[in-house]
Amino acid sequence: MDFTGTHLLADLFECDHLADEARIEAALRGSVAVAGATLLNLYVHGFGEGHGVTGVALLAESHISIHSWPERRYAAVDMFLCGRRHDVEAGLRALATALNARRIEERRFARGFGVAETMRG
Repeated sequence: MDFTGTHLLADLFECDHLADEARIEAALRGSVAVAGATLLNLYVHGFGEGHGVTGVALLAESHISIHSWPERRYAAVDMFLCGRRHDVEAGLRALATALNARRIEERRFARGFGVAETMRG
């Protein structure tokens, strides 16, 4: 079946560097690059010493975002990439590797089934 894109939600456990804004920014940039996406803008915000970081990569193909909880060594990741030529799995691996995630739980969704039919009808 034809679909618009892949939406991946992932939980990263037992991570390091989750309060480090620069590390998370670099991780997002690396994720975008290996996924084969086009970065339009990137915003990273830290919530203060020892607290979490939120980062969003706005892409021509949609987005990659992360929110971290260093005290739990946990990060939530949301990746949506339109089209089939982008590699969400490689993007997730790059992010997880940069943060030394020791466990990953992920869910994938094919988005936009039936879009062409809906637009015509």
